[in-house]
Amino acid sequence: MTGTKALALDRWARQRDQAFLRFDYFAHGASEGDFADATIGRWREDALAAIGVLPRDAKLVLIGSSMGGWIMLSIAAELRARLAGLVGIAIAPDFTQELIWPELSPEEQAEMKRSGRLLRPSQYSDQPDILTLRLIKEGADHLVLDKPLAVDCPVHLLHGTHDPDVPWRHSLRALQHIQTPQGTLTLIKDGDHRLSREDDIARLIATVEALCD
Repeated sequence: MTGTKALALDRWARQRDQAFLRFDYFAHGASEGDFADATIGRWREDALAAIGVLPRDAKLVLIGSSMGGWIMLSIAAELRARLAGLVGIAIAPDFTQELIWPELSPEEQAEMKRSGRLLRPSQYSDQPDILTLRLIKEGADHLVLDKPLAVDCPVHLLHGTHDPDVPWRHSLRALQHIQTPQGTLTLIKDGDHRLSREDDIARLIATVEALCD
């Protein structure tokens, strides 16, 4: 909830008296839990639980970054009648099967199968990233790019061309897969995975504002 993009959107929403909900997934930020126990399905339920506190007649613009983009697409069908728009930032749908497991070396795959987890240096924290075999296997139950995905609202995806974690072509593939009346992919030259620079934030807010208006 204290990420640069989330806080910027919160300030924007307060300035225009726009309803806005942000939350931390299980084992993220202010939420309790051991990351080793986390799964895509559990995070999906977190999102639905958070949205469940809102009035049922409220129209929704869902915003998902990276893993949050997968969760966003995962719950889109369930919330289809309430959606006014989807905004994705460097979305990573199906990343456990599409982006992580194939990139592991045979030695890393063997280590994960033997111990159930793998520690890797993080680009964003002093603490290592923890990958669990449970996360990989359970992720296969929530894939979104292997079946039709239709929404009745505009979809706007933002992706940096210099994203070292999720290739921009992954967003292109997702957009081509989603059946939507209006789909847009904006590529940001030299943009990284976070897209948290001043210009990136301004572009994100303009995209969300257009959908809310």
